[in-house]
Amino acid sequence: MALTVYLHPLASFCQKVLIALYENEIPFESRTVDLMDQADAAHYKNMWPVGKMPLLRDDARDRTVPETSIIIEYLARHYPGRTPLLPADPDLALQTRLWDRFYDLYVQDPMQKIVVDRIRPPGTSDAHGVAEAKGKLQIAYGMIEEQMATRTWAIGEDFTMADCAAAPALFYAELVAPFGDAHPKTAAYLERLRKRPSFARVVEEAKPYFHMFPRG
Repeated sequence: MALTVYLHPLASFCQKVLIALYENEIPFESRTVDLMDQADAAHYKNMWPVGKMPLLRDDARDRTVPETSIIIEYLARHYPGRTPLLPADPDLALQTRLWDRFYDLYVQDPMQKIVVDRIRPPGTSDAHGVAEAKGKLQIAYGMIEEQMATRTWAIGEDFTMADCAAAPALFYAELVAPFGDAHPKTAAYLERLRKRPSFARVVEEAKPYFHMFPRG
């Protein structure tokens, strides 16, 4: 098989890429990386020294592609399918990239700050950092609430790369910092994402690992 994706099924950024692959039914081999295993970690970091997942390896084109948004754009260019995750219209493509980055930077990042703090050794927690992260999420929720007042998906009526980013970001963020009654449109958007077959498959595949997620 030409494409291999190195990932962990529970990791939100890995799920973002899996959604893109499943949306367009792109054949690939999945390889779960255990960074706690010395040999596995060494092999992975030999390919991508930064050590972040996921990573796409395309043997047919002899390319190793890191970073979620770059991977999805790479797939859109070289392995297009039924769902054009990056619109052909330049303005819509720019909006897609904007909201893709929004969900990565302003939902995923603060969510992960809270999660990481929950698995720190006793006495090393960062209460100030967690409070700051929760504040950032509330700002993001407010922006999403306004954005989703007039649309079905992140940038309109078409499912795009921005929705691939939004699905795992909101799924985990709601677990650590619930939306509350003030964000019904955000909650409804997440429900639509959960019903999307590509994301539903991702969630199902992650279920065996849910016990590893620190719910607080």
